[in-house]
Amino acid sequence: MNMDHLKQSCYELSLPVTEKCNPISRDIDRAHSKQMVQILKRCDAEIFEKKINHDPFDQVWPIGTGYRLYSSSIIQTMVDVAKRVEMILRDPEESLIVLSGCGTSGRIAFLLVTSFNEMLNAQRQKQICSYIIAGGDRALLTSQEAPEDDPVLGARMLDKVCAGKKHVLFIGISCGMSAPFVAGQLDFCLNRLDIFTPVLVGFNPIHMARSEQMQACSFHFKDVAERMDAEQRHKKAFVLNPVLGAEAISGSSRMKGGSATKIILETVLLAGHEAAFRDKMMTPECMSAWITASEMVYETTYSHSDELAALIHRAGESLQLKGHVYYLGWKTLGIIGITDASECIPTYGADFGDIRGFISNGFSEMKNKGDLSSLGPEFIIGHKDFVNTILPSLSPNDMILFLFTVNDDLHEVTALANQLRQKTSNLHVIAHDLEERVCNMFESVLNITWPVSSKNENSVVMHWELSTKLCLNAISTGAHVLKGKVYMNYMIDLRVTNSKLYRRAINILQWFTGSSTTECESALLRAIYSTDDLTEDMTSADVRAHTDAANRRERVVPTALVMIQSGCTHAEAQRHLDCHPVIRDAVSTCLNSSKTRALNTQ
Repeated sequence: MNMDHLKQSCYELSLPVTEKCNPISRDIDRAHSKQMVQILKRCDAEIFEKKINHDPFDQVWPIGTGYRLYSSSIIQTMVDVAKRVEMILRDPEESLIVLSGCGTSGRIAFLLVTSFNEMLNAQRQKQICSYIIAGGDRALLTSQEAPEDDPVLGARMLDKVCAGKKHVLFIGISCGMSAPFVAGQLDFCLNRLDIFTPVLVGFNPIHMARSEQMQACSFHFKDVAERMDAEQRHKKAFVLNPVLGAEAISGSSRMKGGSATKIILETVLLAGHEAAFRDKMMTPECMSAWITASEMVYETTYSHSDELAALIHRAGESLQLKGHVYYLGWKTLGIIGITDASECIPTYGADFGDIRGFISNGFSEMKNKGDLSSLGPEFIIGHKDFVNTILPSLSPNDMILFLFTVNDDLHEVTALANQLRQKTSNLHVIAHDLEERVCNMFESVLNITWPVSSKNENSVVMHWELSTKLCLNAISTGAHVLKGKVYMNYMIDLRVTNSKLYRRAINILQWFTGSSTTECESALLRAIYSTDDLTEDMTSADVRAHTDAANRRERVVPTALVMIQSGCTHAEAQRHLDCHPVIRDAVSTCLNSSKTRALNTQ
């Protein structure tokens, strides 16, 4: 092992699990679509692994402090939380279940709350679930990263939602155990345990929770997590933090983190529902069976690897040719599509039009807190809106992907497909239990059929959702990899829009360059402020000022990386990136030119 590789390995050991580089996907940026599917399949398999790898270079926590999803400790905690769900469902007056998170976690919270309330409504039960997402409902469709840094705002929003309630089960989701917004809410609950039972969902061991000071607070996330852990011994608070391994794209918790959040919280909510209304016993064995059913969804989905690879290839072609990818979905699969599309913007520095999601009846189908269509083009989400605003200018390079199930209105699906076929043949579908007569309307079909034994009325839709999420995560990830937006398995063109992403950007620069934190932060600031000469005002500003400025810049991290690697100016780095839009190519060119200059000066 050479010195650079040793330094990188040691640096990796210092990172939380959720921020580490996954060795499985290290060369995903050089893979073709079929290889990508196999890489993503292996990474997603880690959700369900029953043992932790104890290789000293892969393991970054002491033995005994990290638990897998199937571990008895995690399963028992799920049972305990599900019992709290049951208690609230049996006595819903003046009670509430609240799910909250930022970004992907907030969108998963919204989806789960919407589905669970619909289930209660269908049974004429009181709808007692509510969601909170940092940035409000705008964040369901667009990146609203800055509110994630505000713990006071999080606590204030929770207080407002729970006003007058006497019993509240609060579930705060932070995949990296890092979001100040959620930490503020958990702290609020811990100070009011007579009313609140707080639950933390995340995917790092507690000692790896974020320990940086938060704005306007005397505590940090790790403090809150440790207090939660202490209260868990008295069953007054609960921590659900199985270790899933690193993400396929480093730090991209929209993937495994989002999927595992969905699996865990669906299991808890459904178990509580079954106990309250069907008097079903709630046991660790039942919890394990629910997780095993989700593992079956994973296996069934990836059994269609060839069809999934073909969709990745077509989506990648569209983005490479400056075309677009459009998801047209029905019901909750439409929400899954909108969610996946919205996450591409902060993850890959994508334009909002690169991948967009639409849902059959717009906001009336979303069932969020109100119609946002007046806020701008990013909030136009109905199929009619697509026909009126997108279809007239549709290009042959644009890919359209339908998302529906056998339970949707197939006449409506057929009519829309026929209308679009008059303009383009680039129509594809991901469907569940699709009737064969519909298949010939599409250029390619990924039709997933499910065994009758899996079709429990309350779980089948959730299986469709998880399967569709896995597919769309693979397609949007693969497409952006093929476009050149990933360097190795790092989302190097991420938007630096909050403190977590600011620190992640510095971590990425350190990993690739071996430079000090100070050198990497200096290069990042030069890229953020588009200058080679940082003023005292720039260097002394707080992180919020830096992220506000970064939000108005493109290619911040790639620019900083090129400047460090080649020792060039900001303007020269920009020219390198203009000539080589694939980031690995730009960096390789810079390294080669640097080596040539060094040889010439010897």
